[in-house]
Amino acid sequence: MGVDSPTAIALIVLSFVTSLITATFSLGGGSLMIAAMALVLPPVVVVPVHACVQFGSNAGRAWVQRAHIQWHFILWLTAGALVGSILGGRLAFLLPEKWFAAAIGVFVLVTTWLPQPPGLADRRTVQFFGGVIVSAVGMVVGAAGPLLAAFVRGIPDRRQLVATHAMLNSLQHVIKVVVFAAMGFVFRDYVLLILAMVAAGFVGTTVGSRLLTRVPERVFRFGFRLLLSAVAIGLIWQALAS
Repeated sequence: MGVDSPTAIALIVLSFVTSLITATFSLGGGSLMIAAMALVLPPVVVVPVHACVQFGSNAGRAWVQRAHIQWHFILWLTAGALVGSILGGRLAFLLPEKWFAAAIGVFVLVTTWLPQPPGLADRRTVQFFGGVIVSAVGMVVGAAGPLLAAFVRGIPDRRQLVATHAMLNSLQHVIKVVVFAAMGFVFRDYVLLILAMVAAGFVGTTVGSRLLTRVPERVFRFGFRLLLSAVAIGLIWQALAS
């Protein structure tokens, strides 16, 4: 499995918890998961394995909430993701990882709390280059979900927001997995752990999807922005501390 049994069990439980959080508020779980995985897995393993687990988790969430996906957000962000993943895999290591993390944190804080120009996220050029940037930095820092959330946070219906964000994340992560495999990463030693974490994540997604409709709209919107801000501040703090 690539890790000892107690560590594997802890990661499987964590997958359930983080998927529950993400299914309820659209984000937060992926960043928590990669932070925990970084404590117990070798650095070169963390991002590829995290990509596999997050693909499974997000794909499950997208399937459960598929009726609410806003497909017009998908095409151009994903096209940009193809370009960004290749560029990120080859060029992103030219800068220290901590500066990418800090840049994401600052960007997320700004886009979360400052007014967004009407219709900005609906423009194809914004979506395409947004996909490039998100995927490029995601190849380095792993959890770029908060950055991706900046492009969909204006969706008024919370179910559409969560479903669309899940679908976008699924495509981002599967592209990332393909690129890592092409670069020579061997997933074989971690396949059982990945499958177990994906299964636990699907259960968490099912529970969280039911909670989503029960959370009041104002609580959901505030919780969404609060989680974004907490992740962003954590990224900035981590960069400064290192």
